[in-house]
Amino acid sequence: MTLLFLQQYWWLLVSLLGALLVFMFFVQGGNSLIFSLGVTDDERRMLINSTGRKWELTFTTLVTFGGAAFAAFPLFYSTSFGGAYWLWMLILLTFVVQAVSYEFQHKQGNLLGARPFQFCLQLNGILGPLLIGGAVATFFEGSNFIVAKENLTGMGNPVISSWANASHGLDALLCPWVLVLGFAVVFLARILGILYFMNNVDDENIRSRGSVRLVGQTVPFLILFVAYLVHVLLKDGYAYDPATGVISVEPLKYLHNLLALWPLAFVLLVGIAFVLYGIVRTIRSKTYIGGIWPVGVGTILTVLILLLLAGWNNTAFYPSTADLQSSLTIENASSSMFTLRTMAYVSLLIPFVLGYIAYVWRAMDRKKIDKEEIAESGHTY
Repeated sequence: MTLLFLQQYWWLLVSLLGALLVFMFFVQGGNSLIFSLGVTDDERRMLINSTGRKWELTFTTLVTFGGAAFAAFPLFYSTSFGGAYWLWMLILLTFVVQAVSYEFQHKQGNLLGARPFQFCLQLNGILGPLLIGGAVATFFEGSNFIVAKENLTGMGNPVISSWANASHGLDALLCPWVLVLGFAVVFLARILGILYFMNNVDDENIRSRGSVRLVGQTVPFLILFVAYLVHVLLKDGYAYDPATGVISVEPLKYLHNLLALWPLAFVLLVGIAFVLYGIVRTIRSKTYIGGIWPVGVGTILTVLILLLLAGWNNTAFYPSTADLQSSLTIENASSSMFTLRTMAYVSLLIPFVLGYIAYVWRAMDRKKIDKEEIAESGHTY
C-alpha cells in the first residue's frame, strides 16, 4: 500500500459517504412535500412518521462524512469546515431544527401546535439539500480561501488556511452554477422522498398523489442536472503536477478525467439509467412502488462518479479562486501514511456495519405505515 494508493482509496470512501448522504436526503425531500402529499392531519402524520424513522440515519451519515474527511484529509476539513463555517453552520442549524421539530410537534404542553414545527420540517427539506448541493458544487467551481502552511511554524499566526473575505462560505451561493447544482439536489431529494413514501406508506391517496407529483419534480431535476453535467464536462478544471505539486488550469479537465478513467464513464451511465428507469416505471405503472431502490442505487453511483472525477487523475478537488496554488489535492491535503494505513485496516469493518444497517432498516420497514399504526403505536411523531 503506497501513500498514493491510500490517498485514492480514502477519497473513494469519502466520495461514497457523500453519495450515500445525497441518497439519504429522501428524508429532507419527503419533509418538503408533507403539505403537498398530505391533505389531512392523519396523512401528514403518516408522512412525518415515515421519515421520522430514518432522519437520524441522514444526520449520522453527515457526521460520518465529516469525520472521514477530518481523518483522511485534515487540511480540507480545516479549510472548508473551519473557513466556510457560516455555510456549514446553516447546514447544521437546519438539522437541529429538524430534530426539534420531530420531537416537539405533538409533545404535551406544546402551545404552538404541530403546524409551525411541520413548516420547519418543510424548510429543512429545502434548505438542507440546497446548501449541501452548493457545498458539493464548490469542488468544481472553487472557493475563496488561501492556504499558508508556513504559518504552522509561526508563533504569531499559526492558522494554516483562511477565508479571503468575510462571507466565510456564503459567497459560494452567489455563483449561478452553485445554485444550479443546489436546486438539482433539492429536486432529486423530493423525487427520492416521493418514491420512499410510495414504498413505505400504505395509503392509496398518498401513492396516487405521489405519482402525479413525481412528474413535476422530475422535469426540473433533469433540466438542472443535465445542464450542470454538461457545464462540468466542458469547463476548465484544475490539474496538478504530481512531481512538483504545481497547480494549473486545464481546459476540459473533467472530460479528460472521464475519458482517461473510462470505467467511471460506464458506471456514470449505469447510474443515470437506474434513476431514469425507476422514475419512468413508477410513473407508468399504477402498482409499482419499488422505485426508491433503482433510483437510490442510481443516485449513489452517479454522485460517487462525480466526486471521484473531482479528486482522481491528478485533479485539485477543492480549487481556490483566491490563490490557485492554495488549491487542495488528495496529495497535499491528506493525513500521514501511518494514519491512512491504520484507518484502512479499520475500514474493513465497513461491510459489517452496512449489513447491520440493512438488517435494522428491513426490521423497521417490515410493516408499512398506515392509519391504524399511527393510532395504535406507542411512539409517534
